[in-house]
Amino acid sequence: MDWTHYRFRSLWVLAAPPDDVYGALADAEHYPLWWPQVREVTPVDDTGGVVRIRSVLPYDLVFTAREVRRDPAAGVLEIAMTGDVDGWARWTLAPDRAGTRARYDQEVRVTKPLLRRLAVPGRPAFRANHALMMRAGRRGLAAHLRGKSEAV
Repeated sequence: MDWTHYRFRSLWVLAAPPDDVYGALADAEHYPLWWPQVREVTPVDDTGGVVRIRSVLPYDLVFTAREVRRDPAAGVLEIAMTGDVDGWARWTLAPDRAGTRARYDQEVRVTKPLLRRLAVPGRPAFRANHALMMRAGRRGLAAHLRGKSEAV
């Protein structure tokens, strides 16, 4: 088993229309406004940027995100990631009753030296750290979307 390889899946059910959710998720530059663990997104061109994240554990992950697929009709956003983590991440959106079901899939290999050295003993903490980050992201996006609808 490669202890530096991770697969994650999160499911968010949001009380907002798919187009609004897609718009917010497609606007990665503004993630730090509603997702506390996304500390910084610095665009480098029209399809990519450098992202710095930090959750509960005391380390930052920095990676370049490059858009691979942007398909509003299919509700899909996908990026390739290189840097402290190498791999990909994908949002897939679908209507869900009066809102949207947003599925997040990610497959990465950790390349940051410290995290590679701690791969075996740190794995449960790293997975919990990711889960906490995703929970905060869902809450932040839900609040962001509520504020957007209240402002309209």
